[in-house]
Amino acid sequence: MSDWQPGMSLDRLRQRSRVLAELRSFFQQRNLLEVDVPVLSTTSVTDRNIESISAVMSGSDLTGYLQTSPEYFMKRLLAAGSGDIFCLGKAFRSGEAGIRHNPEFTLLEWYRCGWDEHQLMAELGELIETLLPAVAINKYSYAELFAQYFNLDPHQAELSSLQKLAVEAGSSAWSDDTRANCLDLLFSVVIEPQLADGLVLVYDYPASQAALASCHRDAQGRRVSRRFEAFLNRVELANGYFELTDRAEQESRFAEDQQAREIAGKPAVAIDQRLLAALESGLPVCSGVALGVDRLLMQLEGAESIDQVMPFSWGRC
Repeated sequence: MSDWQPGMSLDRLRQRSRVLAELRSFFQQRNLLEVDVPVLSTTSVTDRNIESISAVMSGSDLTGYLQTSPEYFMKRLLAAGSGDIFCLGKAFRSGEAGIRHNPEFTLLEWYRCGWDEHQLMAELGELIETLLPAVAINKYSYAELFAQYFNLDPHQAELSSLQKLAVEAGSSAWSDDTRANCLDLLFSVVIEPQLADGLVLVYDYPASQAALASCHRDAQGRRVSRRFEAFLNRVELANGYFELTDRAEQESRFAEDQQAREIAGKPAVAIDQRLLAALESGLPVCSGVALGVDRLLMQLEGAESIDQVMPFSWGRC
């Protein structure tokens, strides 16, 4: 039985340690406070595209969830007056195992008070440059990329047009799918594989994909979400928001998530009332971003699988 051994070499184990130290140093030099938040909680995310891992506590009827990110706890800290913070630790998602996925992974998440998403994108670029000094950095709006590859406006195109393109890129199953899902398919299957080498930052995502980001009108008057994603050599690396601070709007989005989960036949997830209470108390104007550290290491090391950059992936546990 050979799978007792770690998936990564000892040289890569040392490199992983160095990178984790460099990430911490980057934020400590900028006076961000490192926070350590729970990975086990009574609630989890309602997003229909993210599944949590539940944990039943032996000898009781209590059930918890391993957290898919530290986001909710970090926002509660921000609302309590923490100021700029970062967290470097473990996150968990059910059903995610493959070349670029593992049920347990390392996530770097940080928040900047008083910053907008473009300031945070610039800092993300500076962070990547410390690890890849010669990296090329390009920045596009979501609409610019859809105009280039599909000659259409993703924010205003008819749903039927998006469904037709999704069927061509995927299968007939997409003929009656949602706007958000069709756009996501087209981006991931057609656009993402053709992105340039280096770091590519994409901003102003569709309002239908806002998640926990606030929305605004762009220069063309279109309603878009103040969300961005970062891709390193065509691999999705980070997801960031100019954060939504309105409790009522967030509660409405949670309710929409629950409805979407029901339609998809997925188990219900209770809304995190403590997060909503924190928003009501007052979340400061801020931007936040979460970065997959294992995927970053894959790019730094030229690894073909996430198993090669973590000591023990799921197949070795």
